[in-house]
Order: sequence, then structure tokens, then C-alpha cells
Amino acid sequence: MAELVAPTMDLHVSWLSARDEFVRAGEQLHGGGPQPDDDVTSPLAFAAWLKRLAAMSDDSFPVAAGLVHATYWWIVEDGEVLGSISLRHRLNEFLLEAGGQIGYSVRPSARRRGLASWALGEVLGHARARGLDRVMISCKDDNPGSARTIERNGGVLEDVRETPLGLTRRYWIDLAARP
Repeated sequence: MAELVAPTMDLHVSWLSARDEFVRAGEQLHGGGPQPDDDVTSPLAFAAWLKRLAAMSDDSFPVAAGLVHATYWWIVEDGEVLGSISLRHRLNEFLLEAGGQIGYSVRPSARRRGLASWALGEVLGHARARGLDRVMISCKDDNPGSARTIERNGGVLEDVRETPLGLTRRYWIDLAARP
């Protein structure tokens, strides 16, 4: 059974395997992927990256311009990292237009098992616990699987627009309306 876990050194090798699978598929790792200049291969560099992720979840910790605080989880089953998901604590202008408050990815070999829908449902509970009334989630217009995941979790399509990320579907989920 899958679970959401905080990023940990214990899963370094498994996380690298998941990352490499995304790279081989020509895809970007959403929901907690490293920045292009992050070295995550060596254990020391990976530990430093995990420390930055943990600090990002602390609202008292200052974040760089253009960033917002966020909490990160990995989707893990039997010690294998199957994906990642993040909850941004608030929206800035870019996130409101294009990126949304929740980002997630499931590695190609683990798709079509309902993991993204399950993880999104779990994180919506965390969003409500943080006092959020609603969240904005987006996906590329040409990603019907992600659109279905969002809609299954109560996403209501606001619009489809051209954004810096390309043609983007923007959804809102009313957390008060969720059981």
C-alpha cells in the first residue's frame, strides 16, 4: 500500500531511480523535483537538497524571491519512490496564473494505478488542515490523465489559457465542499 513520506536519505537510491525514469521518458518531475543547478547524485549533495526542501515547509524560514513555502512528500510503496507531490502554502502571481498550489508526478512505470488521485486526495486533507478554503491546481491541456485526477478530486475547471508553461487547464477545488 502506498504512503506519503517526507523526503528522506533512506530513499536516495530509489529517488534517483525514479528521477532517471522521468529523464528517460523526456518528462519533468513535478511536485518536488530539484532545480536544474541542484546536484542530487552524491549523498552529501542529496542531504543538502533534502535540508532545503524541509526548510521550505517552515513558514518562518525566509524563501527566495519568487518562491513560496511548500511541503513536500514522496509517494512510496514497499521502499520504492513512485512519485512526488507538493503543497504550496500560498499562491503568488505565477502560481495563480499557471503553476497552482499542488504539483505532483508519478513515475511512468507506476501510472494508471490511481496513485496520483489517491495522493492528491491525501494532500487536500493537509491543505484543509493548514486552513486553506480552496486550492488552485493546473495541468497542461494535453494531459488528460492529470485532468481526470484533478476532476476526480473535485476540481472545477476555471479556464484553459496560454501561460508561461504552455496551454494550461486551471482548476479550483473547494475544500469546504469535500467530505
